[in-house]
Amino acid sequence: MEHITDIFFDLDHTLWDFDKNSEITYKIIFDELNLEVSLVEFLKEYKEINKNLWKLFREELIDKETLRYRRLKETFTVINIELPDELLFKIAHEYIYHLSKQTHLLDGTIALLEYLSPKYTLHIITNGFAEVQEGKLNNTNLAEYFDVIVNSEMTGVKKPNPIIFEKALALANVSKESSLMIGDSFEADVLGALNFGMDAICYNYHQEDLPNHIKQVNHLEELMLIL
Repeated sequence: MEHITDIFFDLDHTLWDFDKNSEITYKIIFDELNLEVSLVEFLKEYKEINKNLWKLFREELIDKETLRYRRLKETFTVINIELPDELLFKIAHEYIYHLSKQTHLLDGTIALLEYLSPKYTLHIITNGFAEVQEGKLNNTNLAEYFDVIVNSEMTGVKKPNPIIFEKALALANVSKESSLMIGDSFEADVLGALNFGMDAICYNYHQEDLPNHIKQVNHLEELMLIL
């Protein structure tokens, strides 16, 4: 890794604890709206539905408003709760409002960034929505660690599309040969970067079985042994 000067991170499920922050956010909303919903039951179904819809979103098959509506509609349908669309839209809006205010980071995030920032220039490439991702970075004070922050709405495409990597590197004024991508998504972050010609390490947050040739870590602080 001696040739690496710049490291590009994903945000959700890589540094920012999406699962914990999302759970807190839905609890706030269900309490505010006095919804008699089992949070445990809701989240059990929601996680997989949300994951599948995000895949469709990455592939440009649905837009963000459809994603925000369908993940709620489909989850409540599975757990046999029928809510009017007006309420679903309200929950979707409140979710976006509250989510970016949550500040839980994955274990080792700050220690890793403190270790890396004197040695490398750090950046973010995220498929998340611009208004939400900006709030996450600012409210957690993560923004101070990063030079260039690129989201898919800025570039018009999402990881793994090579264009988002190309635009991020252009903004950072760095070559792909000197750059490294770190993220939790094998498809979007790792294969996206590798197919673009950029080195990558998978933070295997989801504990997937990955091909043997893929560089991977199971904990963020393991990266300090590599970089």
